Amino acid sequence: MASTASGSHALPLSLLVVISMAFFHKGAAETITVEGQNLMTDNVSVVEGEMATISCRVKNNDDSVIQLLNPNRQTIYFKDLRPLKDSRFQLVNFSDNELRVSLSNVSLSDEGRYVCQLYTDPPQEAYADITVLVPPGSPVIESREDVVGEGNETELTCTAAGSKPAASIRWMKGDEEMTGETTVEETYDRMFTVTSRVRFLVTKEDDGMPVDCVIDHPAASDLLAQRNLEVLYKPEVKIVVTYPEGLPREGDSLDLTCIAGGKPHPHQVNWLRVDEDMPSHAVFTGLDLYIENLNKSFNGTYRCVASNAVGVAYDDYMLYVYDAPTTIPTPTTNPVNTQDSRAGEGAPPKLDHAVIGGVVAVVMFAILCALIVLGRYFARHKGTYFTHEAKGADDAADADTAIINAEGGHNNTDEKKEYYI
Repeated sequence: MASTASGSHALPLSLLVVISMAFFHKGAAETITVEGQNLMTDNVSVVEGEMATISCRVKNNDDSVIQLLNPNRQTIYFKDLRPLKDSRFQLVNFSDNELRVSLSNVSLSDEGRYVCQLYTDPPQEAYADITVLVPPGSPVIESREDVVGEGNETELTCTAAGSKPAASIRWMKGDEEMTGETTVEETYDRMFTVTSRVRFLVTKEDDGMPVDCVIDHPAASDLLAQRNLEVLYKPEVKIVVTYPEGLPREGDSLDLTCIAGGKPHPHQVNWLRVDEDMPSHAVFTGLDLYIENLNKSFNGTYRCVASNAVGVAYDDYMLYVYDAPTTIPTPTTNPVNTQDSRAGEGAPPKLDHAVIGGVVAVVMFAILCALIVLGRYFARHKGTYFTHEAKGADDAADADTAIINAEGGHNNTDEKKEYYI
């Protein structure tokens, strides 16, 4: 708080002494205004090594002298003269209404109460406290162990040393905030060392996860240390059916692939048949199991087992062999043109115009042959008749005579002849 000192003579009410001290840290000024009877002052916090500006201002000055004193009440500036032999103090502005002085490269020894004094009768004084802030050094993270197995507890320790005031520490694992145990130690030079410890269980999902030690301090920002977790975990096993794509049937082949991961990588992968022996002709190729010519005696559980330094894991495949198909499947390609069919496998079968033309030609030839045979048959069985029934009518003089001659001709049946071609 600002304070005033006065003698036996009263000061004019219009007299106002203003002391202001400002410092800028990363573009921001932090000031606390303290107001007395006719005085006003600013308490300021400044980062060690930065610059502070002290300004003594007077309103409606009556030609009184302004001077600035240090915490030991030594005169820094008297008007525009500097009796103190400390070149870090420099005059910024002097007038009847203001004495402004800068202090560069502020250190802890500069902390204290400064006095702006107005030479009146009695003298008028106002006080302001300067607080020096010291940021901590770079934080350090230490781990109880470099590598931890899944399901186990790990402990991390973060230390922020040499700060004023004491720093605060926060823990972040990814986006999750964790609570640590914090201890604060004050050193002989009025500095502080802060230590925080955090303990937690790890899972395989924590492998590679960043853990941040975040430092909060008024003299520092964006100050943190980071450590990535390294977690060992047992294998992860999965069996994939490579063949067949559908249901396994008698006579088919079976191809299984074992996919195994883990940290460290599995050093051993084995195939076995649960509670039974493997088929005698089963083939093991790397991580694959191959069995051909399936039958129902192969039914059972087939297991892939993987192991590493952390543990053992497995995956099972239940085999059930179905009956072979009883119907012959309809071919999807043209057996006449197998080369084209294989080239277009997977596409709809193409229409073979040559085959269609051949079939049409055969049908037309058959029809033509049938017509020829039928023609010869009808021609051979056709009858032509020549008779002399009306032979007597040809020589008659008139119609009546012709009729009589014709009727009479019926009696000559022995003369009627029939010709068959």
